[in-house]
Amino acid sequence: MDYEKLYSFVISKLEAEIDQNISYHNVHHTLKVIENASHIAHKENISEHETILLKTAALLHDIGFLETHLNHEELGCIFAKKNLVNFNYSNQEINQICDMIMATKIPQSPKNNLSEILCDADLFYLGDEQYEFYADKLFLEFQKNRILSTKEDWFKRQIDFLNTHTFFTKTAKENLEVKKQENKIQLENNWYHTHHRKTNLIEIFQNTLSVILGVIIAAFSLKSFLVPNHFFDGGITGISLLVHELYHLNLALLIVFFNLPLIIISYYSVGKRFATRTFLSVIFLGTCLWLLPSADITHDKLIVSIFGGVFLGIGIGLVMRAGAALDGIEVLALYTLKKTSFTISEIILGINVIIFGIAALKFGIETSLYSALTYFAATRTIDYVVEGIQAYTGVTIISGKSEEIKFQLVNELGRGITVYNGERGFLPGKFDVSTKCEIIFTVITRLEMRKLKNLVYDIDPKAFVFANTIKEASGGIIKNRVKH
Repeated sequence: MDYEKLYSFVISKLEAEIDQNISYHNVHHTLKVIENASHIAHKENISEHETILLKTAALLHDIGFLETHLNHEELGCIFAKKNLVNFNYSNQEINQICDMIMATKIPQSPKNNLSEILCDADLFYLGDEQYEFYADKLFLEFQKNRILSTKEDWFKRQIDFLNTHTFFTKTAKENLEVKKQENKIQLENNWYHTHHRKTNLIEIFQNTLSVILGVIIAAFSLKSFLVPNHFFDGGITGISLLVHELYHLNLALLIVFFNLPLIIISYYSVGKRFATRTFLSVIFLGTCLWLLPSADITHDKLIVSIFGGVFLGIGIGLVMRAGAALDGIEVLALYTLKKTSFTISEIILGINVIIFGIAALKFGIETSLYSALTYFAATRTIDYVVEGIQAYTGVTIISGKSEEIKFQLVNELGRGITVYNGERGFLPGKFDVSTKCEIIFTVITRLEMRKLKNLVYDIDPKAFVFANTIKEASGGIIKNRVKH
């Protein structure tokens, strides 16, 4: 084996031909892997002949990057089989070298001691003092070749990789494992600060915008539809409107006044953040009601009751999506729940019955009924705004062609799936007949339901599919909802 001549040939080739975008897997990395492999081989008492084979594999393990970063291990083996015979390597030695090169393919799969040494030498930097230096070069290479785009993606990918990686040789485990864990902890800290700082800024902006829009829309509904037509709503807003109509007190002050005790209660029963956001939202609503002029848009009672409720619901719903509230009725119901045996829904219903009952006595049954319609429109709109157009639906699929369906759900629809093992059959008259099957469960948005059904029935027209609405979902690859 003429290793020295091969070394000169390969290094010269790497120096002259490697692409500028390959900032990590270049000639310097190859030289470092050869050095690391020689160091580990010495510690592991590898023979001189095997050490040369190992160094040759290290020399060629990334030669495929001369052509492409994809499947470079296979290209390295092709290069070895084509050129090593010219440097006095036997077919058996070439096969050994190819086995070592292929073992470095991620996930690493070494089958002998020499392959284990090369794998550890290749990822030596994971437990090195200069981890950050080499990691930055690798990220830059990934970025230039459009494998990754952001530092946040890089942190996440490296953390996942470090969590699954293991060194194989005794030497690497003893000398590199501790530092590797330290590097992983540092990486997790960097990712946490980068991810949460970015997430917090975006979340604060979105929540602030949602509250501002929500309060303005709610104030518009009150000033332009409900107040000019002497209509009411349910909850604290309804109580404020009722007192305003009975005693002609300022509506802005009334809404703040009636909500304030409930905000204090929510501080202890729900949480500080919710109470703070609700307080600021209610103060802003009071300010808008004080400053915004009234707009007498229409006196058509049906239009007022429906659209007044819709606009009010949109406003309250936007504020709720930001983790706050414009109406403390649910806080009152939650507090009362602890003192009585009634449910929250029953308590809210009871309060609203009193509001609309007083409205009927003082302003007439017709006004009370239209106000109840306003309340209904508002609550339906709130549900829609809070759940959003992407309200989640859980879908269960039972089919004899589950493998094809699973593939399409993941790769075509882009959804995660859960698979349960079950049995199908047990039909009337054939109760003793059943077969093993896979039960597929996934979570989608309601807009995706038609696409999912078409996808499933194109594969299996006889598939059994049923769905149910999911009120709350988080984690996985679905979008997280705002939490109080």
